[in-house]
Amino acid sequence: MQSGSFPLRPLAVALGLLTLPLQAQADDTAHETLVITATQTQHTELSAPASVSVVTRSDLEKMNATTLSEALKGVTGVNIAPASAYGRSEIRLRGLEGDYTLLLIDGRRVNSREALSSAYANDFDLSSIPMAAIERIEVLRGPISSLYGADALGGVVNVILRKAGEHTEGAASYTSTHPTEGDGGDGNRGSGYLSGALIDRVLLGNLVVEGNHKQAWQSDLSRNASSDASEKREKWSALSNLTWLIDPRQELELGGSYAKDDRLAHWNNYGATVQNDQQMERLGLHLTHSGRWEYVDSRLGYAFEQADLHDDSQLMTALTQRPGEVTQTNHTVDGQLSTLLGDHRVTAGSEYRISELKHNVNLTKKASVDQYALYLQDEIGLGDLTLTLSGRLDDHQTYGSEFSPRAYALYALTDAWVLKGGIGRAFKAPTIAQTDADYAVPACRGRCSIIGNPDLEPETAVSYEAGTAYNSQHYGGALTLFHNDIRNKIQSDAWSANHRPSVMTYYNVDDSRIQGVELSGWLALQPGLTLSANATVLDAEDKSTGLDLYKTPEHTFNAALAWQAAPALDTRLGWNYVGSQTIPVPRMSGATYERSEGYHTFDLGLVWQAMPQLDIRAGMTNLTNTQRDGVATDADLILEGRTLYTGLDYRL
Repeated sequence: MQSGSFPLRPLAVALGLLTLPLQAQADDTAHETLVITATQTQHTELSAPASVSVVTRSDLEKMNATTLSEALKGVTGVNIAPASAYGRSEIRLRGLEGDYTLLLIDGRRVNSREALSSAYANDFDLSSIPMAAIERIEVLRGPISSLYGADALGGVVNVILRKAGEHTEGAASYTSTHPTEGDGGDGNRGSGYLSGALIDRVLLGNLVVEGNHKQAWQSDLSRNASSDASEKREKWSALSNLTWLIDPRQELELGGSYAKDDRLAHWNNYGATVQNDQQMERLGLHLTHSGRWEYVDSRLGYAFEQADLHDDSQLMTALTQRPGEVTQTNHTVDGQLSTLLGDHRVTAGSEYRISELKHNVNLTKKASVDQYALYLQDEIGLGDLTLTLSGRLDDHQTYGSEFSPRAYALYALTDAWVLKGGIGRAFKAPTIAQTDADYAVPACRGRCSIIGNPDLEPETAVSYEAGTAYNSQHYGGALTLFHNDIRNKIQSDAWSANHRPSVMTYYNVDDSRIQGVELSGWLALQPGLTLSANATVLDAEDKSTGLDLYKTPEHTFNAALAWQAAPALDTRLGWNYVGSQTIPVPRMSGATYERSEGYHTFDLGLVWQAMPQLDIRAGMTNLTNTQRDGVATDADLILEGRTLYTGLDYRL
């Protein structure tokens, strides 16, 4: 793509596809899914003042998704990109790396990136959430630091958990997967869910347990035949919530979670096989009081999260000859009030957060960062026009204050058709690893180290978007144009042919730009038959060099045909296209940045309700056994081949 040009021809093709969101269903109620992430108050997808997509519980039950990244494959504006040469992935929103996607569970942050940065393939956060515990996933695209503060530069993924109810519910699930290509890779996943009243109308509770085992997978396409294209994984997790219904107006929720995630991979280091051995244990606790008073709604909560990483990878031990023992602890206290004042819905809140990090190899002493924030939002109803004005002031222990304003307008042409658009500012503070001069991270595959730079500036972005959306009983669609200017983007130094220092650091890039178009929609072709698709076209450029941002596909297309072939049989055929992109290819003289061509994959699945309480699932992913081109395989980015899966779901 030429610098500054816009891809009109692919856009014209995309417009002709009748592009529609994959998670849509043909019935009326599916398109009235409530979302809360855009404003922390309830809206439908159509009326939300933001670009929002939702993956529902029903969608998840028809997928073969074992992690959050797999569940979001095919969502508008989302690209699931490889984060390592041994099968880890990251969620990219509108072309920005996973570091710029804020991950929430019921509005609470999930974050172990100080323990292991995303630059070193940390996808443990994405794997920590039991799929059986998820009610829905809300994906908000575009910066929204006005509500959520740092890290929401690319957008937010908010996982809403299943809530306990008065009636007893239970479910058990088992899934087996088997790749038909390469060696190994078999997987087994089982889960159990139980929910109900412990004391009628007083105390509700639920419990979710899940275990997942996946063998390492080796491919003939790997440059080193002894390396793994996908690592071995052993994971189990448990999550539980107790809700005390104090009275009709208020409730107190106590929740806890535990996850243990072990990974082992043998990967290619310039022809040599090295071992990557990491185990992470995570404990989470939260206590939240919610009130619905006569004139105001309130929330006050405390959340604790601790991630312990045992890193016995050869990259970690290359310089020090000892494994890394890392502990990251996060404490968050937050409160919020929301009230109606005439035509104004006013929401105000505050947050205080402490992050602490211990690292026996990279840090000489414990590091900690304190930050607090105040935010205010006003949703103003002016007949068919709704204005949402918000702003958040963050005060960071190291970088001082950052103010993040946002303004968004939504105009209802009819009950089913809206125009929307807005502008917002967002920021991202550097991590402890990026700023602490005593923090030295092994790099260059163990041949150098990268130390923190205390002179870094926070990254900031100003984003604009405008679009339209329509939803009716039988069809709907949306079109959004967006433009995102990013300043002071943080990057690390890297080896090149004539630049091979033993110690390097981080620096700010003056200016980057990402702009593009998103299209989405759905169409009920006939009762029981629904076509859905979406497209994203990106122009992403590092303006200081004039080069494209790497690992950012120019075009992404998704489509699905859902057919209820019989009252008890649902089938689905999915198509995914990831366009050409620039990727770093490791060389002995330093990484080169080369163009990798686009590729297509197809998925096929069915769900048969064999009995009222029993569903049987089966299908294939990568139906055509697609392989990526030589540039990608030179970087050991191997696409998993055709894979069969079968599963059982039993409900009480």
